[in-house]
Amino acid sequence: MEPVAAPPPSPSPPAAAPGSDELVCAQGRNLKAVLCQRCGSRVLLPGAATFARRELLLPAMRKKAAAAAGGGGDVVREHWLVRDMFSFENVGFTRDVGNVKFLVCADCEAGPIGWHCLDDKDSFYVALERVAHK
Repeated sequence: MEPVAAPPPSPSPPAAAPGSDELVCAQGRNLKAVLCQRCGSRVLLPGAATFARRELLLPAMRKKAAAAAGGGGDVVREHWLVRDMFSFENVGFTRDVGNVKFLVCADCEAGPIGWHCLDDKDSFYVALERVAHK
């Protein structure tokens, strides 16, 4: 007689990255302000975004004009998902690169710190590894 397989686990909210327990509240929102790594400018207030996992390719960090030009990049998997562009305190966008705009710091133009697909007007992704938290 064969053992009965356990039922598949029910879906649960995405787990935060190791060490990010201090960044994500029980509701999956950012506990701390999100800041530019270079100049410290505030990008998001606490509670303005939700933790999300999605594999995206972002160009290497550099100033806005160079980011739009393309080149090498990094695959990032953990993001702050913002549903309303007016939730940002301080963010800039590159020119369209295909159907994507990259997010940059509006003060120092460092980036890209995130990604926005023009096909989905309500999803703005900010890579956790490209920003600071305070």
